[in-house]
Amino acid sequence: MDKNMNPVEAAKLQQFLRGKLNPDLQVQRRNRPDECAEIHLGDECLGVVSKIIDEGETSYSFEITILDIDLEELG
Repeated sequence: MDKNMNPVEAAKLQQFLRGKLNPDLQVQRRNRPDECAEIHLGDECLGVVSKIIDEGETSYSFEITILDIDLEELG
């Protein structure tokens, strides 16, 4: 099975994430072939979504990174 994320998968993930989280989220495939795509809200990259294939089953894992300096801005 192909671990690289194709355009159809990225579009489906974008539709799913927009419906669950925010209608403005965008899934952007990376320029290099790998199993990840970036999740953007406006100009900010929120994290990555990875394609995981295990025992013939495909799943996707969304990882968001929050920097401590981002939390400091909240007070």
